[in-house]
Amino acid sequence: MPELRWNPVLRRWNIISDARQDRPVLPEDSCPLCPGVLEVPQDDYYVVTFENRFPALQRDPEEPNVEGDEFYKVRENKGICEVILYTPDHETAPADLSLGRMVDLVAVWSDRFEDLSKEEFVDYVYIFENRGREIGVTLDHPHGQLYALPFIPPLARRSLKSARDYLEQKDDCLFCRIIEKEQDFGDRIIWQNEEFLAFVPFYARFPYEVHLYPRRHFQTMLSLKEKEKTSLAQGIKTVLKKYKDLFPIEDFPYITSFHQAPVDGKDHPYYHFHLEFYSLQRAKDKIKYRAGVETGTSTFISSLSPEKMASDLKAVNS
Repeated sequence: MPELRWNPVLRRWNIISDARQDRPVLPEDSCPLCPGVLEVPQDDYYVVTFENRFPALQRDPEEPNVEGDEFYKVRENKGICEVILYTPDHETAPADLSLGRMVDLVAVWSDRFEDLSKEEFVDYVYIFENRGREIGVTLDHPHGQLYALPFIPPLARRSLKSARDYLEQKDDCLFCRIIEKEQDFGDRIIWQNEEFLAFVPFYARFPYEVHLYPRRHFQTMLSLKEKEKTSLAQGIKTVLKKYKDLFPIEDFPYITSFHQAPVDGKDHPYYHFHLEFYSLQRAKDKIKYRAGVETGTSTFISSLSPEKMASDLKAVNS
């Protein structure tokens, strides 16, 4: 029985979902995301979205498995988990998708964000992609996911507070200030155009971490202008292509993470829409594991300087 359980020490909800133990893991006989196999019965498709068969959150949840109290709080895991199939071609890496298809994906992400944000029980819509075995991917077919959460997750809540505090203290946007600082330094910027810039942040936690920011200040992708939609697609494609060609390995592992304002019915004018990309691949044959210090203290140790990572990424033609 899936449920949400409250951690009174860290003051955060944890999702308990036994059903996810049963999801398919790298099946050798056939891919359930390919046309005509399981999830999409048609022989072909362009871009498809559907609710996850093994969701961490359920639109119509059952009663929790345990009874909570005021200290150990328990909630039903009401929410929505969706899958987005980028292409019917199992072998096409997301980095190799055409710009036109990537623009269409931006439109699909926006549409799903808008629809899910209208659900009364949803406070936060999180769009992401996991890629590569090292990240823990269970299906290789190019796809992403959306989680419509009934709460604001911890990192989003912390970044919202930082942005709100900075606005109150400096009368300025925290993220716009980051853009200014990265532009002033310059060397950590790996790609830019009139609407967006991609850079390895001064405070990068993960190997070859990249942030993709719009120059204009707005809170969610629903505010994207037409030209910005194309620029966002170009930025995503550029970062993923650099990842793909950075090392001579078969499939560069990464996470694409969309950061947007909550949809909890409140105004968050201090937030700034952006994407973050993370990897675990710190060298051709070396993986960065989140071990004792990172896991136990949430203090990250990087063996690569942000400037070195930016230099390596800028050297990759894309």
